[in-house]
Amino acid sequence: MNVLLWVVAGFLAFVFLLTGLLKLVRTKEQLAATGIGWVEDFGPGTIRLIGVVEVLGAAGLILPAVTGIAEVLVPVAAIGLTLNMLGAMSVHIRRKEPTLVVLTAVLAFLAAFLAWGRLVLSPFS
Repeated sequence: MNVLLWVVAGFLAFVFLLTGLLKLVRTKEQLAATGIGWVEDFGPGTIRLIGVVEVLGAAGLILPAVTGIAEVLVPVAAIGLTLNMLGAMSVHIRRKEPTLVVLTAVLAFLAAFLAWGRLVLSPFS
């Protein structure tokens, strides 16, 4: 189970680091031009905040476990990313974007599974 949880954590960290950095380095207009339509519903500050949350969440999935410092932050980060994805799902439902609803639901499920796994199934200590 420990290996599976590490694989899930690595995958989620990669995805959230990538998407978070994208939101931090590109402007709202650049994001919209690449087909990320939901940005039209939010201001630049909110988009940047979502990017910061995703980057910090990605770091929180890996760094505490690797360093052995405050390992409880791994499930906390996973719970935070689950909540982030539930918010994203609500935006995509409102915008009638079924493909993105499914994608965010999968990410939310994986993050919730990781939180449960690190709290119940295979905690670090």
